[in-house]
Amino acid sequence: MSLCDGRVVIVTGAGNGLGRAHALAFAADGAAVVVNDIGVGLDGSGGGSGPAQQVVDEIVASGGRAVANTSDVADWSGAASLVSTALESFGRLDVLVNNAGFLRDRMLANMSEAEWDAVIRVHLKGHFATMRHAMEHWRAEAKAGRQPDARIINTSSGAGLMGSIGQGNYAAAKAGIVGLTLNAAAEFGRYGVTVNALAPAARTRMTEGAFADSMAAPASGFDAMAPENVSPLVVWLGSAESAGVTGRVFEVEGGVVSVADGWQHGPRRDKGARWAPSELGPVVSALLAEAPTPTPVYGA
Repeated sequence: MSLCDGRVVIVTGAGNGLGRAHALAFAADGAAVVVNDIGVGLDGSGGGSGPAQQVVDEIVASGGRAVANTSDVADWSGAASLVSTALESFGRLDVLVNNAGFLRDRMLANMSEAEWDAVIRVHLKGHFATMRHAMEHWRAEAKAGRQPDARIINTSSGAGLMGSIGQGNYAAAKAGIVGLTLNAAAEFGRYGVTVNALAPAARTRMTEGAFADSMAAPASGFDAMAPENVSPLVVWLGSAESAGVTGRVFEVEGGVVSVADGWQHGPRRDKGARWAPSELGPVVSALLAEAPTPTPVYGA
């Protein structure tokens, strides 16, 4: 048997890039897939059912099960209808993969309010809204005595972990997704739901402009930047095998899988009383000397 036989999976932003690769990988491993994509451009403009339906057609042609959904994941009722699509089409929901997003890059000093709001909305609210409605279903199942074995897999980014010059809105949203993941993992475990996040590096519509040279496909051999390299870990995290893993962030690039080590309590000094400002210069210098050097911001 495949790892995901009989499981029902929602993948958002699944019309292209990473989401498409995830949807195809889950279907190939036996899952029924709700392929969500609103069909917008890289900057969030436009819209249409074409990309989602094309992926569905590809899955069905290969003998799999899939349905298309074009809901806006950052719209409250749209996120609810996405969960309903899974339940009405396949009778259950086991995995939610949050992947949808777009870019509106600008240096912070030039960024408009609209550019900030749009990116925060689709990435951060789009993750929360789908999680909230999926958890409403899973919590009801648990309270009815049908404990779920469910998974949420969120999509952060190296920009969210380290920062990225010219992408302050995107970096803030992706950092927020990490915090949301950690909080949700702590809250949802009692209902049989694990929550993890990825920070993938791959060639997609959102990365090809910023990293065109380094992310070009090779003429031959292993394509380290292919989005399909990320999907095996997503499928494993969506399977029953991953039950003991929650509240973690994984980085994936090519054939490399690693665990991102986030904020930890670091070196400290305790005076046992209130510090005077004039005392803190050497104290802070000593603490920074003992602490690990931060990873540089991308593009700095």
